[in-house]
Amino acid sequence: MAEVAGSVIRVNGPVVQIRCNRNLKMLDMVEIGAERLIGEIVRLKENIAYIQVYEDTTSLKAGDPVYSDDLPLSLELGPGLIGNIFDGIQRPLEMIRQQEGDFISRGVHINALNREKRMHFIPLKKQGESVQPGDVIGEVPETSLIKHKILVPSYAPAGNLISIISEGDYTVEEVIAEIEGIDGTIFPLKMYQRWPVRKQRPYKQRIPVSEVLITGQRVIDTLFPVAKGGCVAVPGGFGTGKTVVQHQLAKWSDADVVVFVGCGERGNEMTDVLRNFTRLIDPRTGKLLLERTVFIANTSNMPVAAREASIYTGMTIAEYYRDMGYNVALMADSTSRWAEALRELAGRMEEIPLEEGFPSYLPARLAEFYERSGSVITLNDRTGSITIIASVSPPGGDFSEPVTSHTKRFIRCFWALDRDLAYSRHYPAISWIESYSEYVEELKSWWDKYTDGQWLEYRYTILDLLQQEQRLQQVVKLIGMDVLPNTQKLILETCSLFKNAFLQQSAFDDVDTFCSAQKQFLMFKAILIFHRVSNELVKIGVDISEIRESSVYQEIMRMKTQYPENQIDKLKQFVDSIEENLRGLEKK
Repeated sequence: MAEVAGSVIRVNGPVVQIRCNRNLKMLDMVEIGAERLIGEIVRLKENIAYIQVYEDTTSLKAGDPVYSDDLPLSLELGPGLIGNIFDGIQRPLEMIRQQEGDFISRGVHINALNREKRMHFIPLKKQGESVQPGDVIGEVPETSLIKHKILVPSYAPAGNLISIISEGDYTVEEVIAEIEGIDGTIFPLKMYQRWPVRKQRPYKQRIPVSEVLITGQRVIDTLFPVAKGGCVAVPGGFGTGKTVVQHQLAKWSDADVVVFVGCGERGNEMTDVLRNFTRLIDPRTGKLLLERTVFIANTSNMPVAAREASIYTGMTIAEYYRDMGYNVALMADSTSRWAEALRELAGRMEEIPLEEGFPSYLPARLAEFYERSGSVITLNDRTGSITIIASVSPPGGDFSEPVTSHTKRFIRCFWALDRDLAYSRHYPAISWIESYSEYVEELKSWWDKYTDGQWLEYRYTILDLLQQEQRLQQVVKLIGMDVLPNTQKLILETCSLFKNAFLQQSAFDDVDTFCSAQKQFLMFKAILIFHRVSNELVKIGVDISEIRESSVYQEIMRMKTQYPENQIDKLKQFVDSIEENLRGLEKK
């Protein structure tokens, strides 16, 4: 039971100063006032503590008591996370709605995991076996897609299992096993454990990335791929499609578990996500996508301090599933709102501001967040990964502002969203000029399995053509198309075809919304064969207009919607026939 640890002396928005009557520690969780508002200690100065409060502080006054049980802000990690939606400090919003209505009342205290629901536990260890921190002692079929591994907490002692329950249905509060440590102490295990949100969960070893996170979006997978265990930033101005890109990746990426963090975004966007996920089907398994997704919703009308904590809440849940050996994708939308929360809290605590009012520790906080991604060997010798896909919302689309510029220091993949592409209805509006991926060489061996070793060569070829096209467009604007030789006109034609038939992708088309790696490469190959053969035809006098009006050109334009995933063989046949059909123009 929390005891009185001090009293309020000043309230400044979400920042409350208290006078301590006993020793408190940094990052301890406290409860303030009669309503027991939840907060966290973020600064200590002699006997004065500064607390960021995760709820509305209206009506708090000087003299109100402050309670503390000397523990940091921690999450409950166990069966029941998947398919659930939590706020920034892991309060279950659906349970709050059932109890309180459509709005969260102040001082609501509800356990994150349902204490009454019975879970089917299957033991994987036997009494008398030795166990170490991180070992799997059992599993719970959390959904039809996810087997929830029950882990020995990393803070538990190594020792022998002196008891473990038999297979059956139990609540998360029941003791399922007991460990006798070397010193004879008994450590009881439940199906859930607690972990501080700001502390990274331990692992044995970080390993190099080697596998592509397939997103089903051609511009990403083919040109700017991200590895499982990598981190990527998605910056863009208002209306360029940051949230839509993340929604598509959350729906179609081949991650085992998706943690979607809505950090300071509009409530209608999170509503749209929740409504979609309740009915969307995973193309790989045929099951509901909801069965592998956890939602953290901290919308723009929720307290700003909880927005700052929501990123860590999502990361801790992601690390928990990584420790089970799963590949996790963490979607953070958006880190700019998180940085704005840091700025507001720093201002309330009268810290010295730096560029654009952000606190001096902004780069350090960004680094801490992105460094928690990676592919690792877990304590139980499984391989797991966390891939961070974080959107950035620079004011006015200015990529030189602090959050974007500092983020670029800590990521290896950058999907820059272009306003002109978005306004011309070209989606995903990822700029092929400004974007980059530093994972290309590491992922070459993975792509070679699908492409006979040709992917990297094809990628460099098309990027070179796109660079040439950009320069040629400047010439066309100045003196017109007619002065260009036919070979350069063909470059413009090929790049136009590539943009419309390959890079542009419709999220509303049942066939085009997702594109497998095999289909992507065949489409990629089709366009490059078209360019190579057409270049040879142009040099011997075939007019570009004849090529454009050919059946091959029209078929390439339609191939993204004409060949669903179950007709890959037909697409391959078409690709193999392109050169022969184009050569027919030579005889006319």
